[in-house]
Amino acid sequence: MMQKSNNNFKENINLDILKRLNYIYDTIISKEKTLEYSKKINRLINDYKKLEVKTETKDAWSESTILLITYADGISKGISGKTLKNFGTFYKKYLKKFINSIHFLPFFPSSGDGGFSVKNHFEVDETYGTWEDIKELSKNANIMTDLVLNHASSEGQWYKNFLKEKRPGKNYFYIVDKDYDCSKVVRPRDHNLLSEIKFLNEKKFLWCTFSHDQIDLNFKNPEVLLEFINLILTFASYGIKIFRLDAVAFIWKQSGTTCLNLTQTHEIIKLLRDIVDQLEKDIIIVTETNLPKQENLSYFGKNDEAHWVYNFPLPPLIINTLLFEDSSALTKWSMKMPPAQIGNAYLNFISSHDGIGMRPAEGVLTDKEIKKMLQRLKKNGSQFSMRKLSNGEEKVYEANISLFDALKFTDSDKKGKFDLKRFIAAHCIILAIEGVPAFYFNSLFATKNDEKAFASSGIKRNLNRYKWDYSFLISLLNKKNSIEYKSYDAFKNLISIRKVQPAFHPNATQFTLNLDKNIFSVWRQSRDRKQSIFALTNVSSKTVKLNSNQINLIDDEQWFDLLSPNEKITDGQFIKLNPYQTVWITNFKV
Repeated sequence: MMQKSNNNFKENINLDILKRLNYIYDTIISKEKTLEYSKKINRLINDYKKLEVKTETKDAWSESTILLITYADGISKGISGKTLKNFGTFYKKYLKKFINSIHFLPFFPSSGDGGFSVKNHFEVDETYGTWEDIKELSKNANIMTDLVLNHASSEGQWYKNFLKEKRPGKNYFYIVDKDYDCSKVVRPRDHNLLSEIKFLNEKKFLWCTFSHDQIDLNFKNPEVLLEFINLILTFASYGIKIFRLDAVAFIWKQSGTTCLNLTQTHEIIKLLRDIVDQLEKDIIIVTETNLPKQENLSYFGKNDEAHWVYNFPLPPLIINTLLFEDSSALTKWSMKMPPAQIGNAYLNFISSHDGIGMRPAEGVLTDKEIKKMLQRLKKNGSQFSMRKLSNGEEKVYEANISLFDALKFTDSDKKGKFDLKRFIAAHCIILAIEGVPAFYFNSLFATKNDEKAFASSGIKRNLNRYKWDYSFLISLLNKKNSIEYKSYDAFKNLISIRKVQPAFHPNATQFTLNLDKNIFSVWRQSRDRKQSIFALTNVSSKTVKLNSNQINLIDDEQWFDLLSPNEKITDGQFIKLNPYQTVWITNFKV
């Protein structure tokens, strides 16, 4: 709510925003300048509110919230010349009934890195479509977009203006001198961190966390922060509801530190949260922080930073579980995960446009387990991207492979007899556990490695970024015996059942059961305590029998499997789980 004062500033000051700005820029700009920026921010908010039509407030997420992750050109060729229209047509016909939220990866003009080297944050790449296409899609789904905060393209207008000291762009990029202490900087890549340039006839060094084409922005200049606040409000006016803060952990730098997760970074996120909380519609902030557990969870703050955080340990943990038919590490990790507060939620995924991140596995899996998993993934067709440690050594940052290929063969299933069952089982786990489940578009169709794209580009991540021809995809979905149809049909059925169960609300109670190394299991209970679901997944290639006494079914209630509703389950009976089978045992049918 707007804070009013007794002086001439009146509605142009919000004390919470001013407090945040004072903290961030205390030693950088004067109090007077900070006050000016506070007023500018409030003008942006007020201008947005004048344009926005009030809508009925409802819960921002529920058990029906299912997120799809896709590129704007995930269907690159089709019935329309514009890929967003292709996708919109496909979504309405094949996905709308069971998926209600779409994360479109960067659809802005870009010079590389799958769209994350943004040249112009305010435009839609014309090969994808227009803002009108985004607005049209937002009528049918909650749209999530990336706010690429940390860096911008060396080919973009901001950078061109930066070199000429013109606005917008002047002082937008992070320059350091040769005496800057980078010795403790945590690196996600193995290239040289600094890029030498000639700037105003002097030798300078630009900070490049991810590549020399992606130059880090200078958030010590408040104008950069103001640009992104303006972007949030602009995007919201086009119907975008969910904002993914890409690589946000890296945005603030300080000599002699790790330049990761600094307090100013957290304060900037709190500021953005303060701003979106003032808007008339529910807007969700998601932090993308591919980090070990405690660092990742810190981005919830005290329910004053991100609404959602990615559950980054899940991909390596679930893949390890299914490759080696042992749920012990996943169970142990799940038992120690704190429940998200009301107003927060985990975002659960196994596959995305990136590779399988290995940093979040550190401290969760042993070095021996990680090494063994990487060896198996290599046999399954994985490439590996590296990061550089402070001692100069290199370590695997991510495994680059499609999820289907990652799970296709195991040491006990070298011919891939159970490949699709194993693949579906992996997703059954994220459908059952606390949080919002997210599916990568290509995973819906059990897509294999795109070896052709990798061979032609040399870019390892392209293995997992296959682009579909609309007609070809439809032809595969019309063949009931194709693996693409079988995968799609299985997910459609599972999600359709899952999305109406109150016990699968992202914030419903969860208790992890430690039953057997071949089974991963959680008990979920709806917030009104009416529905319980025991979700059990056999993570092995063996048939497993389990006595129902082990899951404490209440005697005077009728229990059955949501996935086989005609099968009643009683206390004391043996439950038979076929290889990679999932059961959702409940006392309440919706």
